[in-house]
Amino acid sequence: MTKGIDDNETQGVGGQSNETIMMTNGAGLTEIAEDADRHKDVQKRPTWSRKADFFIACLGGAVGLGNVWRFPYLCYKNGGGAFLIPYFLCLFFGSLPLVILEVGIGQYMGFGCHKAWGILPLFQGLGLSMTAVIFYVSCYYNVILAWACLYLYHSFKSHLPWDSCDGDWNTEQCSTDFVFKSNNATATNVSRNTNETLPLVDPATEFWEKKVLDLSSGLSDLGAPKWDLTLCLIIAWVLVYFCICKGIKSSGKAMYVTATAPYLFMTIILIRNATLDGAVDGISYYLKPNMTKLSEYSVWTDAGKQTFFSSCISQAILTTLGSYNRFKHNFCRDSIILAIINSFTSIFAGFLVFTTLGFMAFQQGRPIDEVAESGPGLVFIAYPKAVSVMPLPQLWSIVFFIMILLIGLDSQFLGVESVMTCCLDQFPNVLRRKRRKDVFIIGMCIVMFLSGLFFICRGGVYVFQLVDFYCSGKTIILLGVLEVVGIAHIYGFRRFYDNMVMMVGSKWMRWLYPYLAVCWLFFTPLVCLSLLILTIINEDELTYRRPNESVYYYPSWAHGVGWILGLTTVICIPGVALYRFAKHGFSMQVLRMMLVPYKLKQHQMRPQDKLERRLYGLEHETVS
Repeated sequence: MTKGIDDNETQGVGGQSNETIMMTNGAGLTEIAEDADRHKDVQKRPTWSRKADFFIACLGGAVGLGNVWRFPYLCYKNGGGAFLIPYFLCLFFGSLPLVILEVGIGQYMGFGCHKAWGILPLFQGLGLSMTAVIFYVSCYYNVILAWACLYLYHSFKSHLPWDSCDGDWNTEQCSTDFVFKSNNATATNVSRNTNETLPLVDPATEFWEKKVLDLSSGLSDLGAPKWDLTLCLIIAWVLVYFCICKGIKSSGKAMYVTATAPYLFMTIILIRNATLDGAVDGISYYLKPNMTKLSEYSVWTDAGKQTFFSSCISQAILTTLGSYNRFKHNFCRDSIILAIINSFTSIFAGFLVFTTLGFMAFQQGRPIDEVAESGPGLVFIAYPKAVSVMPLPQLWSIVFFIMILLIGLDSQFLGVESVMTCCLDQFPNVLRRKRRKDVFIIGMCIVMFLSGLFFICRGGVYVFQLVDFYCSGKTIILLGVLEVVGIAHIYGFRRFYDNMVMMVGSKWMRWLYPYLAVCWLFFTPLVCLSLLILTIINEDELTYRRPNESVYYYPSWAHGVGWILGLTTVICIPGVALYRFAKHGFSMQVLRMMLVPYKLKQHQMRPQDKLERRLYGLEHETVS
């Protein structure tokens, strides 16, 4: 590993080096020597060993489960091929400028998300908010890997448990025939009559809800963690730990497998699916353009949110990965290539998904819109249902769930790495010591594992949906609005452009200047703000739908808990700013220092920056 610039190299007041303001008497030299002894075993902050490491890591973080289980369904739902028009427009004017912005901040400041936003101390709480978001996401995202582990285990059995109704969890509604039958049993649900005709439930759905989740009636019946999912969650966290235990030295190597292997598995599955009956019909439904859909604002909202989520915007990951770059790395080139590959992966995954759904529709004699699924329903119901009627079902089930594990694993451990980096950068002298760092990483994984136990109880999927609804959706878009406004309009577009020239060089930036100027100053804030407003106005009420059951509506107290969790992510923004003012006083002088970087090193400064007063200098004025 190549080591970065020493974190202990600092700047004094007015850009002067610390050497010019240190005490030079005997007592001062003794204090300096003692300080050096205290910090001699503090590990320096590393950088990527190879230029390709950063790109592969970003690819692994951006290409996640959303590419597989969300984009294809949105494309079909919102006009097929016509959906690509708003998708690429939102990508070009909204997401890509924010990707470049976040990576650039991390690379310029050389710190994880919280300290990187020391570039604008007034908005430094943004970094803490993004870290809080990825902490919540990491707690429940690993539960998806636990589900996949459980399915992978069952895939090795001689008989797939979701292809028949022979399990002890199956009900009398379970059937492999997709017709209707009469339920003459005494109804327990008040909405059902004794002679009511109920649709049959396929065994894949009952395996998911009755066996895997053992789903309860609601949040009031949360129950205890399921032992099989608890064991799978432990396995998932052990995998994450071994990927991050050595920092970017281990996660960077793991990325070469977890970020690239899914493409091999997707290609194998797509080739197999292309030979199935109904595959062509599925692709036709997927891509057939319906231009009239473009007049619906929901289509544009879905496109914008998909580009946000799939690009890892406002989740601390991009800033963290950029912070491990060398100062002169061309991150703009990597960001553009990443956006292209990410979009290609989403489209490519759509072929995999809809060849499968086309085959299901053909087998069941139903239209594709009745079998189309998104989210966990696609991964844990629709695809298992499809492989159960394929030749060699165990083989294709194993291949599929290994692919899901690899796709989810890199996104998961990059999220945990972002939280870890934030803490290590904030307390380097405490945590960047060999044994303490190891203990800290283990402790952080244990805390997240214990938090994840809430999501694997009988009512855990309700908690899963609640936390996802309040802690990621609207919050991520809001943070995107604030970060682009903060940098472009408060910190200053021209100043950040100069910072990028220092890193990337004038040749690249001359080409990018018109695009970034128009986007950062106008289009990107407009896209983000419009997306936020439309999401708030048109967001559906949080519910959970189950086959043959009434829709579950979350109680008011659950929404209260959700709002509290959501507020814990955004309260950091005014909280950190108020803390700064309370510490240094409410004055115009302090406000001006809140609008320039907290601390810079010589190589980060423009000539005009060397005379600026900074908060770091204000806090160390007592050193004479």
